[in-house]
Amino acid sequence: MTSLYVDRRGVELKADGEALVFSENGERVGTVPLHPLSRVFLRGDVKLTASLLGKLGEHGIGVVILSGRKGVPSLLLGRPHNDASRRIAQYRLSLDESFRLRFSRAIVAAKLHGQLDFIRERRDADPMHRYPLTTCEKRLTGMIGKIDAQAGIASLRGLEGAAAAAYFEALAEILPARLNFNGRNRQPPRDPINAVLSLTYTLLHAEAVLALYGAGLDPFIGFYHNLDFGRESLACDVMEALRPQADRFVLALFRDQTLTADDFSKADGACLLGKAGRSRYYAAYETQAESFRRQLTEATDDVAGAIRDMPGATTPAAQDSEEEFA
Repeated sequence: MTSLYVDRRGVELKADGEALVFSENGERVGTVPLHPLSRVFLRGDVKLTASLLGKLGEHGIGVVILSGRKGVPSLLLGRPHNDASRRIAQYRLSLDESFRLRFSRAIVAAKLHGQLDFIRERRDADPMHRYPLTTCEKRLTGMIGKIDAQAGIASLRGLEGAAAAAYFEALAEILPARLNFNGRNRQPPRDPINAVLSLTYTLLHAEAVLALYGAGLDPFIGFYHNLDFGRESLACDVMEALRPQADRFVLALFRDQTLTADDFSKADGACLLGKAGRSRYYAAYETQAESFRRQLTEATDDVAGAIRDMPGATTPAAQDSEEEFA
């Protein structure tokens, strides 16, 4: 399965049988079969017909609309999973503080181990910056050793925040000065690295929402991330462990000069990736997307399994259904 990225002003999309048709100024300019698609990403002034949205929904193809200069995502989802008992069990466990703490420790441990692996990888590849990377390695190793000692989610978040500060401080040491990266910033991102990190995290978050929705889980009800109006907290949970891999992908784009500082502009304090750069970015992202999706699917399956295996997680209706088909 693959994704389609449409970032072209004035294009109209329609359904024609089992194909997606592109038109400009009333003329047909291209066709893409629906069968291999799993996602459609739209940006800019793109027009869609209602029949196309219905066709995409029938095929279970998620639509991600990146609107405005910041690329704020809106999602149009396919048909939901039929087993509502999973969501009922999820809601119950979201109130179980013991479960939430165990789940959250596992999330933070996976993220910090991923950060540690990346720091070690860069240390071995970059002898010029061995000292700051080794210092970061020691700090992350010490923090990993403290995860199980955290008695609550609030202190666990504090530990994760301290690890993130050490991690991005080390990355700032190894990046070229022309990229103006001094640590993580957002809303809006103020330098090329943060602009591409934010875009990549946005795409991963949308992928996580689609994976959770397809698995019958509610993306808004998380365990590590608290409820927050308009935030898909469970999607934030399952993508945490993938952030270091996203960081590795982003830094590689600048190392191999797929993207350079010349691909960005400034407007109202925000660093913006231009259209030519976005085209190269999306092409590079798609080469990594299958790996990201596979890992998100595995993480989603792990969450669904943890919910299913908790005592009392199966509702009576689900039990009756299981007995009926046994």
